[in-house]
Formats: sequence, structure tokens, C-alpha cells
Amino acid sequence: MKVASFNIQRFGENKVSDGKIVSTLVKIVSRYGIILILEVVDAKGTAMRKFLQELNKANKMHPYKMVMSSRLGRKSYKEQFMFLYRADLVTLTDTYQYEDNQKGDEDAFAREPYILRFTCLDTVLKDLVLIPVHTKPEDSEKELDELYDVFLTVKEKWKTDDIMILGDFNADGAYVSKKKMKKIRIRSDTNFHWLIGDDVDTTANTGNDHTYDRIVVYGDDMLEAIVPNSAQPFDFPQAYGLTEDMALSISDHYPVEVTLKSTETKKRRESPPLNPKPVEKARAKKRRESPPLNPKPVERVTRGRGRPKSNAAV
Repeated sequence: MKVASFNIQRFGENKVSDGKIVSTLVKIVSRYGIILILEVVDAKGTAMRKFLQELNKANKMHPYKMVMSSRLGRKSYKEQFMFLYRADLVTLTDTYQYEDNQKGDEDAFAREPYILRFTCLDTVLKDLVLIPVHTKPEDSEKELDELYDVFLTVKEKWKTDDIMILGDFNADGAYVSKKKMKKIRIRSDTNFHWLIGDDVDTTANTGNDHTYDRIVVYGDDMLEAIVPNSAQPFDFPQAYGLTEDMALSISDHYPVEVTLKSTETKKRRESPPLNPKPVEKARAKKRRESPPLNPKPVERVTRGRGRPKSNAAV
């Protein structure tokens, strides 16, 4: 099952009213079991309901469900976190709006994480917590460091460390230097695994090659549940033959994605290999022990040619 994050860039009524944009977005979203959509600006909620309808028209055999945060932001500009997920692959078990009211460090986030917990139905990992991120660029260093406290809060609240942090970190270019990155706790703590490398371009704009979008998981058990090397941006302009202008009308970001190992993969890996040879040997032994109907001719053949060859497949 693929999990993704996608900053669609001011995703609201204007984009949902454009048939070509919606068609491409439906194709992108349909790749994933769970996808986090960032920068949703739909005050009335009607555009997102319309998009969900279009998405499910294309996915009648496995429709998606939608869950959204409240509108988040310090001033008049507000955004929402939106999650779309396939109900045949996961079950939503809990949600938590981070309160961002730590004493002495209140209001650390411009958009406080809206955290979801899922039960996965056909992956090795059964419990999955997603912490969404869309930092304010000029505050990204502080917000990313604060995610460590969010992690601790969620870990204590739900008694799990099967946690994935994903979204638009704005942790590149002029916003966060390599030196400052080393001081961020979810970066310096080696229990956190950053699955999207620092040299990976996650932007659809050819004018830069920044690594804004990230996926981070906690602990070796969580890392083991990930298909190796599956974390990557999805270059939708190349996949769908779009010009740069067409791509940028959708977003200036690529989705970033990762694949969780399925239970079927685990079963295949753990199943004992088939070995027909012992069975064939037993058959040969049985043939040798059975009294021949005509011993003399068989004896002559045996002396001339040796024992009959086994029919076992090699």
C-alpha cells in the first residue's frame, strides 16, 4: 500500500472547477491507499466534496473516504489538512488535533498538526499514525524541531511508536541551512529515519531543485515495514506528459510517496520452499520395493541400462 503527501498549492474552488486539473489529480490520488493533501483553501467545503465525488466516480470498486482538519492559521489566511483513504485498505481509528499549548512555547505552529491513526488491513504494519506537516517557511526550523514534542505527545497518548511524519517541511534553500538541520531533534535523533534524501528534488518547478517535501518514520520496526527504496517523489508531469506550465497549474510540488510491505509479501517470504525431490525419492523407493510382474525381463533391462531415471522436475 502506498502512502503519500501532496502539497497541491491553494487547492480550492478554482482548481476543482477546472476539468483538466481534476482529471490529473484523480489519476494521482488513485495511486495511493492514503494521501495527505496540503494547502486546502476551501472555506465552505463544497470544492473538496465535489472532488471526492469525482475521485470516487473513477474508483467505484474501492471508493475513498475523506477527513479534514478545521481551518488552521494565525490570521485571515487559513488552510486545512485533508486525508483521503481507501476504506478497503485501512480503517480510521482515531484523530487528534495537536493543541500547541506547551507552557513557555505556546503557538509554535502556524498550522498545528491534525493527527490520524489507522489500522491497516493488508500490510505487515497494522497500526499507523500519520503526523502531517506544512511549516510556515520563515519558521520552519522552529516548527520542525517542535515536531519532536508532537511525537512524544502522540506516543504517550496512543501508546504506539508506529509513527510517520510527512508533508511540506520547507527544509531547504534559504529556509533551513544544513548546519541548522543538525540541531533539529527529529533529525539529530538517529531513531528517526528520513526516507527522502537531501539531494532529491521534490518540486515541479524547473527553476529549483529543493527538497521541501519529506517522509520521516520512527524506529527500526517501522523502517522494516517499508519497502526498501520505495520512498520517492512522483514526477507526474513526466508520467502524464505535461508541459511545465500545465504541471504548475496543478502544483509546484511533486507528491512524495512510500510503500508499506503487504502481508502477502511476508507470507511468500516465510513460506517453506517446495521440494519435490523427497516425494520423488519415496515414489522411486516404492517402485523398487514392489514385486515385479515379470522379474526376468526387468532384471535383464536393469543389468543393461541401470535403474530407471526419476521423472522429478529439476
